Amino acid sequence: MVRKCLLINLALAAFSCPLLCRAQADTSTNVDSAIEIARADMRAGKAAIVGEAMDLSDVDAAAFWPVYRQYEYERSKLEDGRVAVIKEYIDKYPNLSDAEAKSMANRMFQYDSRIATLQSRYFKKFNKVLPALTVTKFFQLERRIDLIMDVKIDSALPPLTAAQQAEQPN
Repeated sequence: MVRKCLLINLALAAFSCPLLCRAQADTSTNVDSAIEIARADMRAGKAAIVGEAMDLSDVDAAAFWPVYRQYEYERSKLEDGRVAVIKEYIDKYPNLSDAEAKSMANRMFQYDSRIATLQSRYFKKFNKVLPALTVTKFFQLERRIDLIMDVKIDSALPPLTAAQQAEQPN
């Protein structure tokens, strides 16, 4: 089990890092295509990790994968909003105004809320076709993947500095 967890962490690190590295290296006209390619790579890698970690029986897999694909489709639509905020932050950094920062923070809070609502809805859908322990295992894995992805993305973004904050009017 520990070996499987290590493998999952390494795989996540390998496929998540190129997202912002590619996006930051390209010009703004190519950022959209670089981000979309990276997102497609991440979705494929995530599905492989989920398949490996869940270790589903044939019967459970037949019930799981159709619901999972629908969940990921809906989730990717929500993630479009998150990507838009990240792109805006990259474009406007380091000259981000107080109003822009507030707007971006509010949009990220809305994204987090919508993701939580989606997960709650799909927790019920998964529970209709799979045992609760299997569903809970999936959402635990999902949470870990999200945490790793967030760390990778956040570590690639430039932080707001204390000097920038001092320059901004309240």
